[in-house]
Amino acid sequence: MKSWFKLDPTSDFSIHNIPFGIISSASLSKRVATRIGDSIIDLYALAKLDVFSSLGVLPDVFNADFLNDFIAEGKEKTKAVRKKIQEMLTDDQSILKHNPQVFLDEAEVQVHMPVKVTDYTDFYSSIEHATNLGKLFRDPENALLPNWRHLPVGYHGRASSIVESGVNIHRPKGQMKPADGPPVFGPCKLLDFELEVGFIIGKETQLSDSISTEAAEEHIFGLVLFNDWSARDIQKWEYVPLGPFLGKSFASSISPWVVTLEALDRFRVPGPKQEPEVLDYLKYQGVRNIDLKLEVSLTPENGSETVISESNFKYMYWNMAQQLAHHTVNGCNVHVGDMMASGTISGKDERSFGSMLEMSYAGKKTIPLRDGAERKFIKDNDTIVMRGHCEKDGIRVGFGEVRAQVLAAK
Repeated sequence: MKSWFKLDPTSDFSIHNIPFGIISSASLSKRVATRIGDSIIDLYALAKLDVFSSLGVLPDVFNADFLNDFIAEGKEKTKAVRKKIQEMLTDDQSILKHNPQVFLDEAEVQVHMPVKVTDYTDFYSSIEHATNLGKLFRDPENALLPNWRHLPVGYHGRASSIVESGVNIHRPKGQMKPADGPPVFGPCKLLDFELEVGFIIGKETQLSDSISTEAAEEHIFGLVLFNDWSARDIQKWEYVPLGPFLGKSFASSISPWVVTLEALDRFRVPGPKQEPEVLDYLKYQGVRNIDLKLEVSLTPENGSETVISESNFKYMYWNMAQQLAHHTVNGCNVHVGDMMASGTISGKDERSFGSMLEMSYAGKKTIPLRDGAERKFIKDNDTIVMRGHCEKDGIRVGFGEVRAQVLAAK
């Protein structure tokens, strides 16, 4: 596709992307938008020019605080809207080209939470990550728990504390157990990030319905970058026997632009071989992993940015279709806006580990930074940024970034 719109070829937000998000400005209330390069297209203003009515999509669906109503229109319509925008960006005579008022400068708008998250589940689906943690805390020879290769392990998280990029977080407080004494209360000392990708449910089911791996992608609207902040010392003390709680629920951060599953189709790659063979409901056809390059950087207060991790979503052992099939096989219903996170994404070498817990070997070694500083875990006023993009045959589709600074405990 060749566009009349001038665009930096290195931009995450190419004509091949067309993500969806929620923006506002000093003069505009919250509304649905898309992004092309460093420009924002106000889709409510564009819809009022009668460009989407033939698709059965009315302007009011874009005049909203969240994407949920637009997503609920269904994939037939949301895919048609995205395709229409791409067509207008390639047509010299299009309404879009001749109505520059619908374009806004990225620097002049504020991005918001793209969806109202109705429910949230976090998985544990990177075999490298699970193996690394098993070696650190259990048995180096039998790192994986007996169920790990048979099902996508997950837990139900807290939707209310998911926030958009740019919202800074305070260091959590809670109970911790020193090695040589009784539990103590105070600010977390071992604060960590987890490099993840989240997917957003776009089609609901009823209670007792199940979603097959074949049908799963009809229920996935799009993806975001996901930082699942983790208080390792709080988590270590609390998680037996029911799993993560306060060590996770204080905050998770997501990127503001939802990249549609369709925009990522060309970047699909085969996933790892699954052994032993999975049960029938987890078997799938086709290529389901995505070659999405990921990085994490840490910037100390008044310091230089250091990229400390470079990983890839393609490493995931359990793919999104399998995660959703397992999540619903018991009849659990899902709603538009539900969010599912991949779990920490780690590769085979230290450079590709998706958490500081792994990088520092649970605090036994330091992580060097560019300005000579070192880290084992996150300190107050450090800024963590995650970025991600796909690139193939000169075509780039990216997510931008998810950024947050860690502030002192309240």
